[in-house]
Amino acid sequence: MQHVRGVDSGYAWLRLVASLALSTFGGIGMWSIVVALPVVQADFGVSRADISFAYTTTMLGFCAGGVCMGWLVDTKGITPAVILSAILLALGFAGAGLAPTAGWFAAAQGLLIGFGSAVTFAPLVADASHWFEKRRGVAVAICASGNYLAGAIWPPLIGLAMRDHGWRLTYFGAGAICLLSMLPLALTLRRPPPFHADASAGATAATPRRAIALSPGALQALIAVAGLACCVAMSMPQVHIVAYCADLGYGVARGAEMLSLMLGFGIISRLVSGWISDRAGGVVTLLLGSVLQTIALIFYTVSDTLTSLYVASALFGLFQGGLVPSYAMIVREYFPAKEAGVRVGIAMSSTIIGMALGGWMGGVIFDMTGSYRAAFLNGIAWNIANAAIGWWLLARQSRQPVPA
Repeated sequence: MQHVRGVDSGYAWLRLVASLALSTFGGIGMWSIVVALPVVQADFGVSRADISFAYTTTMLGFCAGGVCMGWLVDTKGITPAVILSAILLALGFAGAGLAPTAGWFAAAQGLLIGFGSAVTFAPLVADASHWFEKRRGVAVAICASGNYLAGAIWPPLIGLAMRDHGWRLTYFGAGAICLLSMLPLALTLRRPPPFHADASAGATAATPRRAIALSPGALQALIAVAGLACCVAMSMPQVHIVAYCADLGYGVARGAEMLSLMLGFGIISRLVSGWISDRAGGVVTLLLGSVLQTIALIFYTVSDTLTSLYVASALFGLFQGGLVPSYAMIVREYFPAKEAGVRVGIAMSSTIIGMALGGWMGGVIFDMTGSYRAAFLNGIAWNIANAAIGWWLLARQSRQPVPA
């Protein structure tokens, strides 16, 4: 077997730490809009659905960026992609901070902030997966946790900054943070990923680790649909919890605390799910996370007191954190490693489409009904569809032998 230089090494773990830091700093691009929603809505005097569209453009830009940046990582490496990301984020926050209208704000969020943030998620996860074999599930989960770590750290800080300095100045500060933190970190990832040899039977990087009774195209499509469905459901608490708390009279700060709590517990969930993935596989991890997320969403339909919402947010974070990383693991198990950048990008970008669609749908349903209860029920229905796909994939997997 060819010696694989750097795989599972001390350098691989140091590189993973740098990737986690990049994901945490770059993740401010996704979470700033969640906290800013009610404040920006009041500033521009638009409806909840209108301002939720700015979140949708952010997620659509994130989606497109995931695929494009994945291709860039496959061809040029992760460092140029991270440098481009830092520049786009700085420009995007400046442009949004200067926005005279909600339309301008939505455009800056999508074309610059969303697209620029993308490299700090799926492309970084794909890159990290090349440096690990024995602990790939844990490594993928750690890297993907940067997104949640950002969600745990930034919303309270952004909420405080907006309270003291206004949302526009806060946006300028966020852009400066991205530029000053991400450019130095990008230089630590200059070493190209190693050539992977599978630990079993001396197989090369072109050989998937598992087999399934589906064509590559059909499997990729099902992963995409599953990712969209689970994140339509996931978006309800993540996108609207701050606005929900404001509507109930608890204030934006309380909602930001719940979001932080949710995402903090999500980090624990992702790490545990990574451990499960290394032992049971990505499909089992997906199905387990899907069932637990449904249970958490049911809690929200009967929770409207301050204490119950804190409890529901903690449970939601603890139950759903492993869902998105499971798609990256499924890709790495069933597709050649040389296709990881684009295929992980497609898989995770589908989850972003789900977040975008679900975030917008939540705003529309709220405007139609004056309540978030129907929106939570809508999320539960989408989650049931995700669980059904997980069950079907598990059944197809069981019909095929898994290579030793």
